[in-house]
Amino acid sequence: MKAVIIPASLFEKNRSKVSHSLKDHSLAIFHSSDEMNRSGDQYYPYRQDSDLFYLCGIEQERTVLILAPDHPDESLRELLFIRRPNQKVETWEGHKFTAEEAQVVSGIRTVRYDDEMDASMAALFMFTANIYLNLPELPKFIPELPNRNLRLAREIQKKFPAHNYERLAPIMRELRTHKSEEEIALIRNACDITRDAFLRVLKNVRPGMAEYEVEAEIIYEFVRQGARGHAYQPIIASGINACVLHYSANNKVCADGELLLMDFGAEYANYAADCSRTIPVNGKFTPRQKDLYKAVLDVFRFATALMKPGSSINKVHHEVCRRFGHEHVKLGLYSAEDLQNQSQEHPLYQQYYMHGTSHFLGLDVHDVGGKDTEFRPGMVLTCEPGIYVPAEQTGIRLESNILITRDGNVDLMKDIPLEMEDIEKLMNYQ
Repeated sequence: MKAVIIPASLFEKNRSKVSHSLKDHSLAIFHSSDEMNRSGDQYYPYRQDSDLFYLCGIEQERTVLILAPDHPDESLRELLFIRRPNQKVETWEGHKFTAEEAQVVSGIRTVRYDDEMDASMAALFMFTANIYLNLPELPKFIPELPNRNLRLAREIQKKFPAHNYERLAPIMRELRTHKSEEEIALIRNACDITRDAFLRVLKNVRPGMAEYEVEAEIIYEFVRQGARGHAYQPIIASGINACVLHYSANNKVCADGELLLMDFGAEYANYAADCSRTIPVNGKFTPRQKDLYKAVLDVFRFATALMKPGSSINKVHHEVCRRFGHEHVKLGLYSAEDLQNQSQEHPLYQQYYMHGTSHFLGLDVHDVGGKDTEFRPGMVLTCEPGIYVPAEQTGIRLESNILITRDGNVDLMKDIPLEMEDIEKLMNYQ
């Protein structure tokens, strides 16, 4: 992560929320992410576990946080373990936190080194009835290899078999879906950097440019403005490639007359932006492209209006799919009679709109939160309708990040052009 100063008060408030959510006489343990091997003796750039970062802000491997809010010794109610720095490690890998530095970043008074952890944990567990473990609970993703939280949870259960074990995932899911003002400000920064990258693309894209050249313009602006880089693998898809929902090759030449679908977002202080825009490679939409684009833009506005307190992802998606059925008829993709007689098991809209309309956004681009979770003020989600017509070698997706408020919502990407006229004007400005 680039050097972004986040007040320790944010992490202090987050820890307090977790502590108040635990049963009496409990201990909660959070582990950092693994260092992931890339190839040979190389590692991928390190990315901290989102829950651990949410609670202490420490962006370093081999970090462990223990919360024991009922412990009789107040100095042990929050305990952070970090890797012990030494000159040899720092010569090769760079500076590692000292205990004093970790105290400043996290706001945790008691910071120890990882070689002291076993003895400390044994003493802590004597005063604990319930142990909360932070196991990965992602409904659509089961990693092939167990992560650090899961591996070390198994070790703890072997060492302390008589304790009662509880799940942290439901607590973290509930807390992280509601964003504080500090978190919203960080997401806004990620959105602003993403906006500037898009404006840079509009000034530079042209027929004959490779998709990876467009990606290069984006990453240049991200890194220039202090973002880590992409919040996820970007999709830079021209022509028929836009009909591949998770296209990532980004190696085709953008041809005159094609549309270019870009799905990208900056990661700033570990918080993600997630944006999709579709533009004409040559700076001018054709009449048919305008019809398709207008249909998606109309549905985008319709969907955004539905995103308010009391609704949910599933409720919004249901209404969007109904609306798309009528839009597809107007576009001549199928007839009104076909729509009337469609199969309920295989509705016609799925031929041209096959993904969801929204997901939660935050420390992860697909952040914690369920499809039936009721929207409440402070939640941030995407809104991303699209249309995909392989026969016309065209895919269009429009996506912005939406903050739920007491009175409705705020589009955090309202400054990223959506109107066709604005896009054409910016692309053809000399």
